[in-house]
Amino acid sequence: MLQRILLALAAGLLLSAAFEPVAWPVVLPVAVAGFVLSTRGLRARSGWVPGLAFGVAFYFTHIWWMRDSVGVDAWGALAGIEAAFYGLLGSVTAALHRRRLWPLWTATAWVTMEVVRSGWPFSGMPWGRLSFAVVDTPVAPALAYVGAVGVSLLLAGLGSLLAWVVVASARQRLVAAGVAVGLLALTLLPALMPYSLEETGTVTVAAVQGDVPGPGNDILYDAEQVTRNHVDATVDLAAEVEAGTAPRPDFVLWPENSTASDPFTDPSVNAGIREAVAAIGVPVLVGGIVDSGPDHVLNQGIVWDPVTGAGERYTKRHPVPYGEYIPFRKYLSGTFGKLALIPRDMLSGTRQTPLRVAGVEIADSICFDIAYDDGIYDQVTRGAELLTVQTSNASFIFTDQIDQQFAMTRLRAVETGKWLVVASTNGISGVISPDGEVVATADPRTRAVLVEEVALRGGVTPGVRLAPWIGRGSAVATAAVLVLGALAYRRRPRTGGHEPAPAEPARDEVLT
Repeated sequence: MLQRILLALAAGLLLSAAFEPVAWPVVLPVAVAGFVLSTRGLRARSGWVPGLAFGVAFYFTHIWWMRDSVGVDAWGALAGIEAAFYGLLGSVTAALHRRRLWPLWTATAWVTMEVVRSGWPFSGMPWGRLSFAVVDTPVAPALAYVGAVGVSLLLAGLGSLLAWVVVASARQRLVAAGVAVGLLALTLLPALMPYSLEETGTVTVAAVQGDVPGPGNDILYDAEQVTRNHVDATVDLAAEVEAGTAPRPDFVLWPENSTASDPFTDPSVNAGIREAVAAIGVPVLVGGIVDSGPDHVLNQGIVWDPVTGAGERYTKRHPVPYGEYIPFRKYLSGTFGKLALIPRDMLSGTRQTPLRVAGVEIADSICFDIAYDDGIYDQVTRGAELLTVQTSNASFIFTDQIDQQFAMTRLRAVETGKWLVVASTNGISGVISPDGEVVATADPRTRAVLVEEVALRGGVTPGVRLAPWIGRGSAVATAAVLVLGALAYRRRPRTGGHEPAPAEPARDEVLT
């Protein structure tokens, strides 16, 4: 067992290297293969041990940025919960090794685990999905065909097949290698024929990064000045437009927390927004924290028109547990860890339709929403022509979190086949094309305005349509194989009232 644990730990650390800051995505199949091999030959009741070791090595490393930016307690709790999913996967994978076509079922089990932990418990934590590491690789074009879930399935399949190559007998190794090469070719095929949606027009967007005063990692250090920074940057842009040195945007994008207090009840904030909107003369998509009674707040993107004022709103769909709201608040002391900094719980949004800004249908996301499939898919399938992201990464500005999130943001542009504009308070802001290329960006911890003409694209990629069904299909397939295996186990003849311990699968029996 010690060798298995060491293998799992090494594989988990290797998987973390696929993501920022190392960003070596080539190791993805190797890390998955290491996980699969560490559970092979074990009973389900002991497979969780190497599985958990893998999860600990991977997840505690992958979200190391939480340790300093949020707190050791939050980092340990979240990483521990996510590591437990890999422990459960270890038990499931150990059982699936004894089924026919096991490389397929171990891949579907991996994807099932990713889908489940991305939405549960509470709002889940999608960070660390295999597909989130591929944006700068030849695998990225497959996102438009099979979505993020489908790409994870392909990568998990490659890892499982690599494990089969390792354990196969001489006569089967060529077959295993051939199947692996075939799946790799299928995965890379979209790079030869990238999926492209029809262009329906263009729009000029200005993304404002106002910067955060003081240390730069505390949005509340001087929240009033944060708003003033965004107002001033927008007013300066208006002056440049009037002088003919900058193109006039069709609308302006402000980041999340560009107003950290309610813009409807705070006179200073309200006046600042109206000043900026009047100066630029086009709608501004403002990021604001809006009161919702004495115990709750809303994190919203608000369309502020120069004529009609505040209009349509998008509310953040996935507030962060213990970061923006406290589950089981009544059972916890208000002084535990940093919970005292969250006096009111943030409510989840439910909007499914795009925002209409300057006549354009926009799919908005706020910060961590970009890591979740549902909000983006809902808006894109209902007519969104452009993606926007409003984010405030000030708390993480000195960590690798901002690079991990920006990689996910670029991935969404490829997956949906749409242009994407992201505004952050102090980084990373950028404009991203449908092939994932960053056509404009601002340096972190600077005040900047990005003004770019981008294309509007109608329609929906196959990946957005298929991804939810690939996730459901993987879950159903995994469950069915486990149930059928359990039924077969119960029907085995018993000797002397005791079931003999299952032997490790023979090298010639890996697919039978």
